[in-house]
Amino acid sequence: MNLTNTLRAVFQKTHNGYVPMLTTRIAFLAIASLLFSSAILAAVPEVPGAKQDRPIALVGGTIHTVSGKNIEAGTLLFIDGKIAAIGQDLALPQGVEVIDVKGKHIFPGLIDANSNMGLVEINAVRATKDERETGDFNPNVKAHVAINPDSEIIPTTRSNGVLLCLTAPSGGTISGQSAVIQLDGWTYEDLTIHPAAGLHVNWPLMAPVSDWQLAGSAKDSANARDKNVKALEEFFNTARRYNEARRNDPAAKVDLKWEAMRDVLAGEIPVIASAENANQIQAAVAFSVRQKVKLIISGGYDAIYCTDLLKKHDVPVILGGVYRTPRRADDFYDLPYEIPSRLEKAGVRFCIASDGRFGASMVRNLPFHAGTAHAYGLSMEAALRSITLSTAEILGVDKQVGSLEEGKDATLVITDGNVLEIRTQVEAAFIQGRRVDLSDRHKKLYYKYDQRINRKAAEQAAK
Repeated sequence: MNLTNTLRAVFQKTHNGYVPMLTTRIAFLAIASLLFSSAILAAVPEVPGAKQDRPIALVGGTIHTVSGKNIEAGTLLFIDGKIAAIGQDLALPQGVEVIDVKGKHIFPGLIDANSNMGLVEINAVRATKDERETGDFNPNVKAHVAINPDSEIIPTTRSNGVLLCLTAPSGGTISGQSAVIQLDGWTYEDLTIHPAAGLHVNWPLMAPVSDWQLAGSAKDSANARDKNVKALEEFFNTARRYNEARRNDPAAKVDLKWEAMRDVLAGEIPVIASAENANQIQAAVAFSVRQKVKLIISGGYDAIYCTDLLKKHDVPVILGGVYRTPRRADDFYDLPYEIPSRLEKAGVRFCIASDGRFGASMVRNLPFHAGTAHAYGLSMEAALRSITLSTAEILGVDKQVGSLEEGKDATLVITDGNVLEIRTQVEAAFIQGRRVDLSDRHKKLYYKYDQRINRKAAEQAAK
């Protein structure tokens, strides 16, 4: 029996017999209209959360502050989007909304540091990609102004507790400037909390490469390497000369490309160098020393072989994922899983990010990267810190996010278990005190096909 016939049967027959067909038709149309409206509403994109309008207290849960000890059966109070108090048996203000989270866990919103969130929708569809410009040197490219707040990937990502991301341009030698964004808002201005987190440099391969997949010989590869390194060095030197000229003559002609380098040279914006191999990391560190710029290594597969160098110059590492295959034939199969624990033992500052190979679509797996690192030797405290406070510190937003402390943003998630475990469900989320809609395309598809199964079961039962 189909839906139409079912509805007609329900409305035609009563305990007293039959009702007039006109009444039936009116009722039928009303119900059909309601169902149609519900379907329309189910397809509407997730609406950004409204600004917090009254104090909210989360009471009774385990609070994972990250910066300090866990608080059992604690209370977290936030007002106007900021954490106002945290502890046990707090005195609550009048008009507070109390949310019982007994048996639940409260974590700071997770932060990913290796994505193109909002810049790429579908990797295989060129028309949905806006993460790169033409040319090799584009320091003036700013990722945050190109973000699509309506990306379908944003809701699926925050459903797993990832509420903030570093989104970065790509391509060329200098790709441009990345931004730290929060995953809820109407416009790119709403999303952006740090518009200039780093200048992204794709560090040239330092070792000559000769491979059947590549055109040319190892000598050609070495010549290309030398050319690229020289061009990068000269670009920074030219930027310094431009900077000096502007200081001497403020009325001199302004060039936006060189203007974008001024904060980098002043040490206010770090260079984030994409470097996996040890010789790349060593060359990038030497370059940062010569140019007197701040450096962050992104990727960092071989960082475990450069720990003394990284510690000496206090260069942090953004590990580009734990779920990856060994880079060399003689590497142990589980080496990528052990890199975080080795860096922890060596005392190198680091954070764990998503893989990055598949773009923003895989950022949702961030907590499981950290969970796997814990399974392979990383302490639980460091694992959680590696996707929260450590990331915030490296990206320069730790005064605002990354831990649950008084004065910081009320950007947090409520879960039914350890956020690093794959079976844990994120039950609620807040970004700057705003309730976040946790529906997403994945859930809608699940509900859609769940209905199909249920309808088929009902049809079989009716036969």
